[in-house]
Amino acid sequence: MSVNKVILLGNVGKDAEVKYSASGTAVCRFSLATNETFKNKAGDVEKRTEWHSVVAFGRLGEVCGEYLSKGKLCYIEGTIRSGNWEDRNGNKRTSYDIVARYMQMLSPSGNGNGSKAKPNETNSTQASEASEEDNPFRQDEAADGIPF
Repeated sequence: MSVNKVILLGNVGKDAEVKYSASGTAVCRFSLATNETFKNKAGDVEKRTEWHSVVAFGRLGEVCGEYLSKGKLCYIEGTIRSGNWEDRNGNKRTSYDIVARYMQMLSPSGNGNGSKAKPNETNSTQASEASEEDNPFRQDEAADGIPF
């Protein structure tokens, strides 16, 4: 038995971009930033941002392209997919994408409600920009850091 499941909660790095394959399938790509705040050994607060490449296909890809823009807070469930390629110098490279299977927008919309989208659902509202207070990874400096 094996499991390949990823759960991410973060902010969209740039507007989602949709293209269509030769067969007409929507392919949406966007970046997602996740933040980690912790105290180092010296007791100083540090923040680390990890960038993830996310791809969504089909109806979910269309919904992501329509509603996800830079700064929006969203929740993604999916799987990791690796790809191998050669750069200009002939060096072998590996890249990793998160293939989204489920997406939920967490930024508040104009009426204060969040919106969510599954592959077979549509959305009627667009979420607004997320603020730093909306960041679930933000911790107050007074909070104790976990050393692991």
